[in-house]
Amino acid sequence: VQLQAFGGGLKQAGGSLRLSCAASGSTSSSLTFGWFRQTPGKGRDGISCISTKAGATFYSTSVKDRFAISRDDAKSTVYLQMNSLKPDDTAVYYCNTAKDVYCTEYGMGIGGYWGQGTLVTVSS
Repeated sequence: VQLQAFGGGLKQAGGSLRLSCAASGSTSSSLTFGWFRQTPGKGRDGISCISTKAGATFYSTSVKDRFAISRDDAKSTVYLQMNSLKPDDTAVYYCNTAKDVYCTEYGMGIGGYWGQGTLVTVSS
């Protein structure tokens, strides 16, 4: 599975961005997708996931009620709509996928495939 993430950029606090992650090499409808983010010197933190058929979604407390994950299996693409951006949201964002990855409203796992990362910078 190959993943290509794009949509990052520079935004002022309070603004919005939408990240996209295009999947190829597998039937996307059978995949669970997640978004992670990483800041310098820290590990990657899982912030959101969406299961197959959008049956379940998860949001970390840091993004809950501000970010929304969605999927369009016809386009093999997953989206992360980011609203009310804060400077603390500044990070490199990665999409992640695999089949049968844990994703419920209570938490998310880590799949074996990663996209290349897209940088989001939020200025105050």
